[in-house]
Amino acid sequence: MVQLYNLHPFGSQQVVPCKLEPERFCGGRDALFVAAGCKVEAFAVAGQELCQPRCAFSTLGRVLRLAYSEAGISNEISQLESDDFVICQKPLELLGEKSEQSGLSVTLESTGLADEKRKYSHFQHLLYRRFAPDISSYVLSDDIKLHSLQLLPIYQTGSLTSDGKNLSQEKELLSLFCFFSLPHVGYLYMVVKSVELMSVYQYPEKSQQAVLTPQFLHVITSNNLQCFTVRCSAAAAREEDPYMDTTLKACPPVSMDVCALRIQLFIGLKAICHFKNHIILLTKADPEAIPERRQSPKRLLSRKDTSVKIQIPPVAEAGWNLYIVNTISPVQLYKEMIDYSNTYKTVKTQSCIHLLSEAHLLVRAALMDASQLEPGEKAELLEAFKESCGHLGDCYSRLDSQHSHLTLPYYKMSGLSMAEVLARMDWTVEDGLQKYERGLIFYINHSLYENLDEELSEELAAKVVQMFYVAEPKQVPHILCSPSMKNINPLTAMSYLRKLDTSGFSSILVTLTKAAVALKMGDLDMHRNEMKSHSEMKLVCGFILEPRLLIQQRKGQIVPTELALHLKETQPGLLVASVLGLQKNNKIGIEEADSFFKVLCAKDEDTTPQLLVDFWEAQLVACLPDVVLQELFFKLTSQYIWRLSKRQPPDTTPLRTSEDLINACSHYGLIYPWVHILISSDSLADKNYTEDLSKLQSLICGPSFDIASIIPFLEPLSEDTIAGLSVHVLCRTRLKEYEQCIDILLERCPEAVIPYANHELKEENRTLWWKKLLPELCRRIKCGGEKYQLYLSSLKETLSIVAVELELKDFMNVLPEDGTAAFFLPYLLYCSRKKSLT
Repeated sequence: MVQLYNLHPFGSQQVVPCKLEPERFCGGRDALFVAAGCKVEAFAVAGQELCQPRCAFSTLGRVLRLAYSEAGISNEISQLESDDFVICQKPLELLGEKSEQSGLSVTLESTGLADEKRKYSHFQHLLYRRFAPDISSYVLSDDIKLHSLQLLPIYQTGSLTSDGKNLSQEKELLSLFCFFSLPHVGYLYMVVKSVELMSVYQYPEKSQQAVLTPQFLHVITSNNLQCFTVRCSAAAAREEDPYMDTTLKACPPVSMDVCALRIQLFIGLKAICHFKNHIILLTKADPEAIPERRQSPKRLLSRKDTSVKIQIPPVAEAGWNLYIVNTISPVQLYKEMIDYSNTYKTVKTQSCIHLLSEAHLLVRAALMDASQLEPGEKAELLEAFKESCGHLGDCYSRLDSQHSHLTLPYYKMSGLSMAEVLARMDWTVEDGLQKYERGLIFYINHSLYENLDEELSEELAAKVVQMFYVAEPKQVPHILCSPSMKNINPLTAMSYLRKLDTSGFSSILVTLTKAAVALKMGDLDMHRNEMKSHSEMKLVCGFILEPRLLIQQRKGQIVPTELALHLKETQPGLLVASVLGLQKNNKIGIEEADSFFKVLCAKDEDTTPQLLVDFWEAQLVACLPDVVLQELFFKLTSQYIWRLSKRQPPDTTPLRTSEDLINACSHYGLIYPWVHILISSDSLADKNYTEDLSKLQSLICGPSFDIASIIPFLEPLSEDTIAGLSVHVLCRTRLKEYEQCIDILLERCPEAVIPYANHELKEENRTLWWKKLLPELCRRIKCGGEKYQLYLSSLKETLSIVAVELELKDFMNVLPEDGTAAFFLPYLLYCSRKKSLT
């Protein structure tokens, strides 16, 4: 049975002054059209002129049907008479494409349609349903007839601007609904993406006609106007918003039971239509009751019955009236529904939620047709919408049911702050025990996790921690880390944490939270004792469980906690390891982590603190799979190069030396031996300078580094310095530019040439010993100069290598023609004897 609320959706009513008894009527724009015979009258339905005659015109025949469109009024004046036959078969429902299996053929005609537009016309099978009437209850054919077939579209229209003007007048179909009715039951289907039965309406008495609107279903019986709720707005909301039914947004379910808002007495109802905020009703007094008019309910219909003529006396003249009934504004009806719901306020039942949900859907449906609203109406409806969300949030917060999670999205949509929600709660204690329902706990817990830019007062923060200590003690350390709990008294927080300890709930998370609270209290001894009670690895695990112990967000900005600032000074290694743990567990992003260290060290966006460099190095050591290696290489090399070029020391002592990194990380390679000889010639470098240089050289010597990517960024690092020279020669070597490197080393650091050649000129590059190095050394020796002795010793070592590599004939060919025979003779002798020696 449909639940009935005694509400008042109908307002004032007026009689339409028709001259003839209405046979057909419809609404359009701001007029009501009434047809009687061959005459159509028009009446105003807006403003002060309500029900005033406007005009009248005649048709070419009797009006059988009347409909309004933007192009004008259309009417049907021809009629075909046919007998009705009812064949009772078993019930059947076919939805969507399956409805083609019904066997019914459909032919599409395009009468009056231009040829070029015919190709856009098509039909689609939506629904086939066959009913088997209960002939034990219904006798006359009128009792088993379908009536009131209606398609109701809901459009997605352009949103309103602040001044109430539409951004777009174009309508896009959002949802389409199909309604039809039997005398005692009505069916509402959604027929857009798929065909689904939404609601079934059981009427308390036999219906004659029904009209569907986005807000209501209006049904007339012989003596009653009935108003039922519909679920069109609930279905359309889910089509419109992909975030519906999440923690962000909610809407009452389409499957929620419908209800009757009002059953209003109207004698002799015959017809109904709906137009804007008006319902038009035709009433006609029935003649005197005719005895024996209905057959016995036990008698069955059959073909033989069709030959029996039921004698009905001539109908006497009957009085009639055509009424315009105004429906009250959605906001006015909403307020009445809210007042009505207060009768359930102290009772934890679903009745309160049901009525509040109906009120919510009423307002939602009105907002969906925003193009019909004035700016003031829209603002009033939006306020009612938020208020209804708040009421639903209140209801779900008081219930301990499977739907209590809906507290969160409804409170979010209400626009209420956390403090305002808490102020609505009943904090009274029953039987000496305070009980908090799941809905409220769920809302507060999620709100405290979502980094809301709201700080609770000391009093409310104390109530929240007391609430969680009673309902979910394991969450107490977590909620104390929320930025919203910033104002809680540290003594209060510590007392609850100690209660957890004494109750056996001891964990690393409690320890870290106590350490953080101790800092706020200024008790450094307590802080140190807590931090010493666990190993560093376990402390890192604790920070992973609750990142807000280190990092918080306020107004969209990353804010390091007091504990993070303290660890920067006292345990920077632990801090870096903890943030690395957060990144490995997807608790913080790459850019977030970088910003955290810059804010922590009070550096602007263009300055890189050493602690951030330590973090980047730790990322390479950890070999994180989701870190783009080349991007990380670029960050580190850019920083190393910048500091080397500016001779800028790090702002804090690095956590790892180059040797540590080489031993711990495969991306840092062993520095080539010739590089050490090259660097040893620079006696002016300080320790920090050489550490940055060694790390850069080690990266370039590593197996993973993309050398070509760094070349454009080497410009600040001048080759005039030994440090710059070493990096440039290393990069050219990795790019296999050996001849150019030999020239540079011979010019700048001859003592490094032979170590360079020994390390680099191998296998396919071995020929460069005699094709490049040997002739180049001979040429430079001829020129003399201050480096003569260095070149000479290098030449001797080169000749020793070449004599081993080449046959005597080839060896003689690579020697200079103008060379001194006595100088080259020992090498020639060795080359000639090496075969006999082997």
